[in-house]
Amino acid sequence: MEPVERLYLDALMEDPAVPERSLRPQLLAGARARRRPAAPTAAWAEPYAARVAAMDALLASAVDDDWTRVIVEGWTLQELVAHLAAKDGLLAASVGAPVLGPALTSTDSPGRTAEVQAYERARSPEQTRRDWRAQADALCRHLAELPAGTPANLDGLDAPVGDHILARTLETWIHTDDAATVARARLPLPIPAHIHLTADLCARLLPWTMLLSGLDASGRTLLLTLTGPGGGEWRVPLGVEDGTSGTAAAHITADVVDFCFLLGGRGDPASFPADLDGDLNLARDVLTAAPALSGP
Repeated sequence: MEPVERLYLDALMEDPAVPERSLRPQLLAGARARRRPAAPTAAWAEPYAARVAAMDALLASAVDDDWTRVIVEGWTLQELVAHLAAKDGLLAASVGAPVLGPALTSTDSPGRTAEVQAYERARSPEQTRRDWRAQADALCRHLAELPAGTPANLDGLDAPVGDHILARTLETWIHTDDAATVARARLPLPIPAHIHLTADLCARLLPWTMLLSGLDASGRTLLLTLTGPGGGEWRVPLGVEDGTSGTAAAHITADVVDFCFLLGGRGDPASFPADLDGDLNLARDVLTAAPALSGP
């Protein structure tokens, strides 16, 4: 099997929807010159390894001005990469994988992000890139020896490590897109199988986003149809204590990538493009609550 980076770059250069003139020339040149094989990992963690490879290919092209440009949350590209390393390190600590970078004194995402960003500001952007990739690779290698159901905790949320790594997949995907948008580069989507797994996590999170938003939908079921490569159909019980799904009270049909990005905090629920059927108030509540778990 070809390395993930090679598949990624082949798609980047061959996708007819992405004309080469729309890409910054150094993106292609740098990625060709400095791509690395992905770290070995468990099959269930491959979506995360693929997004790490995509981000690393993008970072390979960055020049001085790119690293100091604000991307999101007021963070420069260097600070954004440090944030990813911080959260990957917290998950690594939870499952006994090596934690790289400064000593781990904060166990929440905002605190650890501040620690790692302060540490990386004193280093070169290329060192920050290497530190982030080394942390991601160390986590991937450790996961190769673990079952997906291994308990893990990140920011107080107890869940199987397989779900946490899909959450890391989504965040890495979104922040890669953030950086590419600022760089005016168009990147290929993840492969459909990886999109589907990420969408499945997003569907299963809906009862929790409803709960966190103070919207009680216990005993009610949503039919969620996500279209496009990697999409599918889910019957989602909307109460966190609901054991099984019943007759769907509402039906939402939307693009699978758009829906994943909505859960990740990219998109306005009020203007989100979706077809709604059944109980329209319930369907709108689901969309309004969807980003509740997203963060920087």
